[in-house]
Amino acid sequence: MRRRSLGLAAVIAAVAATPALAAPTVTVRVEGQSATLLAPTTVTLGSDPVVLADATCPGNSAAAAIDKATGGNWDRKQFTSSILGESHTFAANDYWAEWISNRFGGGICSDLLNEGDEVLMLVDTSDASFNPTVFPLVLGGVPARVAPGAPFVVTVTQYRTGGTPGTSTAEPASGVSVGGVTTGADGRATLTLSTPGSATLRAVRGAARSAPVPVCVSTGSDGACGSSAASVCATSGDDGLCGTKDKRAPRGRIASIAEGQRFGKGKGPRSLSGTVAGDPSGIADVRLRLTRNDHGRCQTFDGRSARLVALKRCGAKHGKWFSAGDRQQWSYLLPARLGSGRWVLDVEARDRAGNVDTLLQRTRTRVVFIVS
Repeated sequence: MRRRSLGLAAVIAAVAATPALAAPTVTVRVEGQSATLLAPTTVTLGSDPVVLADATCPGNSAAAAIDKATGGNWDRKQFTSSILGESHTFAANDYWAEWISNRFGGGICSDLLNEGDEVLMLVDTSDASFNPTVFPLVLGGVPARVAPGAPFVVTVTQYRTGGTPGTSTAEPASGVSVGGVTTGADGRATLTLSTPGSATLRAVRGAARSAPVPVCVSTGSDGACGSSAASVCATSGDDGLCGTKDKRAPRGRIASIAEGQRFGKGKGPRSLSGTVAGDPSGIADVRLRLTRNDHGRCQTFDGRSARLVALKRCGAKHGKWFSAGDRQQWSYLLPARLGSGRWVLDVEARDRAGNVDTLLQRTRTRVVFIVS
């Protein structure tokens, strides 16, 4: 609990010093001890501060998002005990844990949100050393449509942390139930759905649950999921659904490293990972670009030789791109831990329709971090 504290005076000062910000659109989800209390809910935040019972928080804070998504149905405190009628007061080491886009939160009043961020409040139970034990689950690999009786493989990833705000490590989640099947050590499970129609899958292990993922069980001509000619298809006309041309780029995100994160000497990251939102056309490629500036000595990671090579000119835009595969839950293992310097990691996702997410947005598709 003390990891998430922030003095009231500091919060008020931060709010006063914060200029007018663009209103980000974010998603909020609340997972109770035994059931989902708030399904993924999209809200657009404003610039006006939100006044809680014990603090005044910026209009683009996690607190503001929770307040708007729940309609104010919570105790409205920084050290949250009650949300939507369910209370956790640390009587049995249980409390409401805050996660921002699969990274452990640093405080609902101090964590400021960007466009597309996801706020998750889940029930955690600390161990004897006050470390988290319940971690977010992400379900990937679910096809938009599957034929009845046809097997398909899904993957479940959990984001583990030791409790340091802004951190998490993506890893396969074993022992998780998905559609009545339990994942193995690799986080995978093979499912078969037989009944035509719309279905929803989610990964569940104890108090940890993934966001629900829809899937249509249909041959495409059986009238299920709106496939008949008489059905009305809900589409924007440019998202690749219902036979429309896909003109939207897939949205990628870096999950393994936080913006501004600092690593000690010899403890630089080696594993790079993240996610790409599901795309109707399918993911064709996820590309990464990793550059380093160490006191004016600039390098980039070369995927072909799997080593760092010198750059003639410093700057991330001069670095080399390399592929991390075509999975929604992507990962790339470097040959060794990254050494000292200022590093920039970029991600760029491309779908099979040729759309590319080229927006380099700090905290989402670009992170800058330091290794001592």
